Amino acid sequence: MKHFFPATTLALLLGFAPSLFAASAASNSWSALQPEREQVIASLNVVELLKRHHYNKPPLNDERSLKIYDSYLKLLDPSRSYFTAADIAEFDQWCTQFDDLLKSGDLDPGFIIYKRHLDRLKQRLDFVLAQLDDGVDKLDFSIDESLQTDREKAPWAKNSAELDDLWRKRLKDEALRLKIAGKEPKAIQELLLKRYKNQISRLEQTRGEDIFQAYINAFAQTYDPHTNYLSPDNAENFDINMSLSLEGIGAVLQNDNDYVKVVRLVPAGPADKSKQIVPADKIIGVAQGNGEMVDVIGWRLDEVVKLIRGPKGSVVRLDVIPASNAPNDQTSKVVAITREAVKLEEQAAKKSVLKLQHEGHDYKLGVIEVPAFYLDFKAFRAGDPNYTSTTRDVKRLLGELQKEKVDGVVLDLRNNGGGSLQEATELTGLFIDQGPTVLVRNSDGRVDVLNDENTGIFYKGPLTVLVNRLSASASEIFAGAMQDYHRALIIGGQTFGKGTVQTVQPLNHGELKLTLAKFYRVSGQSTQHQGVIPDIEYPAVVDTKEIGESALPEAMPWDSIRPAIKPAIDPFKPFLAELQARHNTRTASDPDFVFTRERLALAQKLMHETTVSLNETQRRAQHADIEGQQLAMENARRKAKGEEQLKELKKVDEDAAPEEEAKTKPEDDAYLTETGKIMLDYLGLRPAVATH
Repeated sequence: MKHFFPATTLALLLGFAPSLFAASAASNSWSALQPEREQVIASLNVVELLKRHHYNKPPLNDERSLKIYDSYLKLLDPSRSYFTAADIAEFDQWCTQFDDLLKSGDLDPGFIIYKRHLDRLKQRLDFVLAQLDDGVDKLDFSIDESLQTDREKAPWAKNSAELDDLWRKRLKDEALRLKIAGKEPKAIQELLLKRYKNQISRLEQTRGEDIFQAYINAFAQTYDPHTNYLSPDNAENFDINMSLSLEGIGAVLQNDNDYVKVVRLVPAGPADKSKQIVPADKIIGVAQGNGEMVDVIGWRLDEVVKLIRGPKGSVVRLDVIPASNAPNDQTSKVVAITREAVKLEEQAAKKSVLKLQHEGHDYKLGVIEVPAFYLDFKAFRAGDPNYTSTTRDVKRLLGELQKEKVDGVVLDLRNNGGGSLQEATELTGLFIDQGPTVLVRNSDGRVDVLNDENTGIFYKGPLTVLVNRLSASASEIFAGAMQDYHRALIIGGQTFGKGTVQTVQPLNHGELKLTLAKFYRVSGQSTQHQGVIPDIEYPAVVDTKEIGESALPEAMPWDSIRPAIKPAIDPFKPFLAELQARHNTRTASDPDFVFTRERLALAQKLMHETTVSLNETQRRAQHADIEGQQLAMENARRKAKGEEQLKELKKVDEDAAPEEEAKTKPEDDAYLTETGKIMLDYLGLRPAVATH
């Protein structure tokens, strides 16, 4: 797809005069920042591209304008802590005009709102710094007052006095969290002074490009969460998903209010191999090697990414609030990670043999772990007959397992974030005779069918596919095909739900990533939003409301189209109720399953608490109560497994070297073992078909 309008042509077409475009402000003050000519042309390009090529092609009208307005306010002030009701009343004049303004290339209201946001933010930071000048030890933590933490739908503050009170409480909350985490008043004051002074310093560096990117993204992301604009700097320096797999730590990050949150880890990447970071962790500080830790609370995502990226072989230290913490627990840990590029061979599929006793008999099940759908494109295109690919590796491992006379195979796709669509199709071909593998519906309604062209089935034996919430994209296509062809039992957690296709379109100024197609399973069901629902579902290890496509704003909906195959008799369906009942009975007292269910239930309960006490005694009691519940759950699990009890929850030694990952047997993985038992349950029930 090529760029629609060269900048000069567009300017002539629309009759722009050079005098309509303000030059960049030379000063650091944001008050003089105005839209530039190149930005106006880029915005018109974006409008035209979305109109012609976005998958949904929704009209740019008053209804869309209201969405843009809400999106922009949420981007600039998600906790309603900066703007006053008077500001909003002033902005409301444009609430149904953003469609017309964007169509005409008028970016002024977007700049006006953003600059007002900067004014208000500066006022708030000045207020907090003035409070800090009095000293943290002057804060009274004996008063019985509270802070509302979830302010997404709170009324806008009536005036500055109301915001002053809110920010006084916010400061108390931050100081109290740090105090409970063990920091002394002087250290707390120094940290907070530095944090807020750094934020003011960064405000003074705001460029017109920052405003333009924020405004156009607020517009673009009303279409779907994967459609977004990248400024020229970001387009040049970072890949589209902020993935740090190249000379980084191998993590996909996103903003979460004032924090940067880990969305997923690249399989076999440095962060994944460290075993010290998990999805939903929050990064609050970054240090280079043994250098000073830089507090990054309140920073933009791209700024944090710049700090985390660095030369291969260098060390980055991250200050991380674990996802397992209670919402108001600021206790963090420092993790040292050596930056490196992810090696293809480290993502390669691996095999093991799971040995189980079931109903008085010994069984061997083959396990193939597939961390990603990889393909060495360079070697493949060069005609190298020994090119590396997921399908070739899995085929070889299947052959080896069949020689070992395994009774069935478990394909483990947990945490597999996807990769090559070609590999998802070819891997499907190992388990079915030729036929469709996935459907791709384009924005014009045309449906392309990807097929397995090879006749014959390489592996015909019993098959189970194990997935979880972090199984995404190509993993969902493969798992969906296995479910639709009734070729495998799908077991585990509801998958991520990423079922859309994006392309990157160069603009005269920056780039636009837009969604132009959607994946569908051969049954006609979309993988979008809903993902793949397992036949037997396990308790979630992460909160699906926090991680997954459905957790993203404006996520495109699930739908269906005409199926590519005729429905066949499902051999699993008659036994699913019995398999589920046996699974429930077996895991009701399984220590790992009980622990996962209880931990998630506690996390969800705490997430519903939208106010926190600013009274130190009450806060410490709440903190101790939560730690007590977490310790009791951990010790109950340890007792059931015959392991040593803990007197307190393990604290992380910041100076300790990362522990080597212990070599574990597949039998030590409770989820893998239970998957094997479900498969053996089915194999035991299956002969009953012949008697009916």
